[in-house]
Amino acid sequence: MQTQHSLSNLQLELLKVFSRQVSDDDVKSIHSLLSNYFAEKAMNLADKKWEENGWTDADALRMINERNRNELAFS
Repeated sequence: MQTQHSLSNLQLELLKVFSRQVSDDDVKSIHSLLSNYFAEKAMNLADKKWEENGWTDADALRMINERNRNELAFS
C-alpha cells in the first residue's frame, strides 16, 4: 500500500520558478541560500527565547552541563 504525499506550498512554488534546467553550480548556490535562510531563522527564534528568559552566559554553561538540556531550554 502506498501513501500519497502532497507537495508543500514551498515545493510547488519552487517547481514553478525552476521549471527550466539549472546548472549544478546554481543548484548548490540555491541550496546554500535556503540553508542559510532557515539557519538564520532558527537563530533568531533562539535569540528571542534567550531574551524572553533573561538567560546569561552562566545559564548557558549550566545548560551545557545539564543532563536534560532540551527540557530546560524549552521550558
